[in-house]
Amino acid sequence: MNEASLLDRVRIVLTRTSHPGNIGGAARAMKTMGLSRLVLVSPHVFPSEIATARASGANDVLENAQIVGSLEEALSGTVFSAAMTARRRELSLPMQWSREAVGTVTRYAAQGDVALVFGNESSGMTNEELALCHLPVMIPANAEYSSLNLAAAVQILCYEMRMACLVRPEAPDGAGVSAEFGEVEGFYGHLEQAMIESGFHDPANPRKLMPRLRRLFGRVRLEKEEVGILRGILSALQRKVD
Repeated sequence: MNEASLLDRVRIVLTRTSHPGNIGGAARAMKTMGLSRLVLVSPHVFPSEIATARASGANDVLENAQIVGSLEEALSGTVFSAAMTARRRELSLPMQWSREAVGTVTRYAAQGDVALVFGNESSGMTNEELALCHLPVMIPANAEYSSLNLAAAVQILCYEMRMACLVRPEAPDGAGVSAEFGEVEGFYGHLEQAMIESGFHDPANPRKLMPRLRRLFGRVRLEKEEVGILRGILSALQRKVD
């Protein structure tokens, strides 16, 4: 698979973007590095003349942008997603720096669609949004002044993505096919329901059980066949409970 084909599988996802200028700046950053798939989750203002002006000719990226109401919808059909964060989070998966992370993302792009996810300018991504992604990513900025504009962050990751794609990626470890986002989320829903039915999990007193389980299975990077096996086990156990 060539460089252009891999980049065509990369979605840039912007969640709850406050300023339309940053959407335009992100579109410009994407086009300069050969990326074209922009997904906007509940943008505050879009479309906008300000976004068009800041795009500086990357109008096709804006015109083809997909607007969705949730991050779950934005990640539908992906086999891997990486979330940009400015700080480490409790119960999050192991973090990677941006250059290492795009190497991971590129290897999964050889299997299917992937996503680079960026949060709101002022508040970043919520813990709930971060939990939907496979990999927290940080840019190694100056610790004494780490404030980075959203469009600038998109530019850095798009550049790193392009450079990673110049080298033919190796497939992820193991020969299995990675489970898609919807399949993994379906498993988590099934697991939670089975635990509730068995009496193991009390949703009124969750004790951070599901975030801990997401972190556990997130480290494994579940494959399609593995999800099928796990859901089969849960279904068999549910029948025994009934």
